[in-house]
Amino acid sequence: MFDRCPGAARIRTPTLEVRACPQCGAEVEIFSNDRVVSCGECGCQVYNDLQSCVKWCRYARECVGEETYRRLVGD
Repeated sequence: MFDRCPGAARIRTPTLEVRACPQCGAEVEIFSNDRVVSCGECGCQVYNDLQSCVKWCRYARECVGEETYRRLVGD
């Protein structure tokens, strides 16, 4: 049995991804546990395309913690 769900590993131990801002093309750093970040150049909101188990798993609050759960779900 796992101590924690392996599906939530990128949430508990975030990974960095660099994306292009859809508005100005500047590089934007977004972590795997961020929902949205602002572009440092133009301020455009860049959203993470999280397909996370946090949205459907009944154990999500326990697995990732209350603070992370609220930030990801938007409570």
